[in-house]
Amino acid sequence: MMEISNNKNVQKFLEDNKEINAEKYDIVQACRKIVFAIFPQVSERIIYGGIMFTLSDDFGGVFISKKHVSFEFTHGYLFKDPKKHLEGSGKFRRHLKLKSIDNVTNKQVEFFVKQVK
Repeated sequence: MMEISNNKNVQKFLEDNKEINAEKYDIVQACRKIVFAIFPQVSERIIYGGIMFTLSDDFGGVFISKKHVSFEFTHGYLFKDPKKHLEGSGKFRRHLKLKSIDNVTNKQVEFFVKQVK
C-alpha cells in the first residue's frame, strides 16, 4: 500500500487532512489501499479538492466533505449495485458516502473499484 504518495500535492493533502480529521484520513487511506491493490499502476493527483485516480483515463476519486468521505466513480452508472450503496442520479457519476472506516467494507468499496474498466 502506498501510505505515502509519489505525487507531492497528494502527499501534502494527506498530511494536512491527517491533522484535521484522523478518521477521514483513515478512510481515504483505506480507499487508496484498495485502489493500489487492484491497480498498482494507477496514478493520483489533486483536482476538485480531492484525490483523482487515473489509469488511461480518470476513473474516480476520493473527496473529503464536512460529514463524510465521498468515493466518486466517473462511470458509476455502469456498475452493478445489488445492495444499492451507490448514490447519485446524474448521467454518469455515482458515489459512495463513507462516514466511518467500517463503511469502506460494508459499502463494498473494493467491489466497486473492481468494476472499473
